[in-house]
Amino acid sequence: MQTFRVTAKTGKDGTLLLRIPLGTPEAEFEVVVVVQPKEASTTPTTPEERGWPPGYFDLFGSIDDETFVLHPQPELPPPVEIE
Repeated sequence: MQTFRVTAKTGKDGTLLLRIPLGTPEAEFEVVVVVQPKEASTTPTTPEERGWPPGYFDLFGSIDDETFVLHPQPELPPPVEIE
């Protein structure tokens, strides 16, 4: 017996389509499906909730001088090939 846990979204018609590759062609399987609505995501959204120190991503300043020009940059050297 194998257990597959899948998060899927229904189509515009409200139908959920599942494709489960089992690797055994022309074989017969008993399938049990349990459908449960997905709970609201509790994924951390702020950097602090993700473990970063407070203010870690704060911007210290920016260039607001309209006369500032970024000069053309030289070409990068060719990448090193790894065998």
